[in-house]
Amino acid sequence: MTKFLHLTAAFILLGTLSASADSIICSYVARLSARDHRASDGYPLRDVAAIIRQDRANFHKFGVRDAEDESDTFFNSVKNRENLEGMLRRRKFNPTIASAIINGNPLVQVDVMQADEGFTYITLNLL
Repeated sequence: MTKFLHLTAAFILLGTLSASADSIICSYVARLSARDHRASDGYPLRDVAAIIRQDRANFHKFGVRDAEDESDTFFNSVKNRENLEGMLRRRKFNPTIASAIINGNPLVQVDVMQADEGFTYITLNLL
């Protein structure tokens, strides 16, 4: 009987945890090359959000793409690219990732997430 109660409690807990999981809106991989480290008017970018935003503007608006860049369904919107900085600030990410993006040309995976609370945020991973 005790084993049954423990299993029942575990299933209830798992159901509660999965019900509160954030959902993914889209995911893509991008090479953040030297072209993505310069604004459209030529000045250097030294901020993670600005570099990722420029990468997506290069991809969607200017057709400037690196071989590893993947398409996404979210940042084809100018409005969503404008909101990118706020989305990045909603979650902390590893300072090592920030340094790699600012100082190098890493391959990254970008996940655009929808929180249960309704806000959208971005997670970054180096590949």
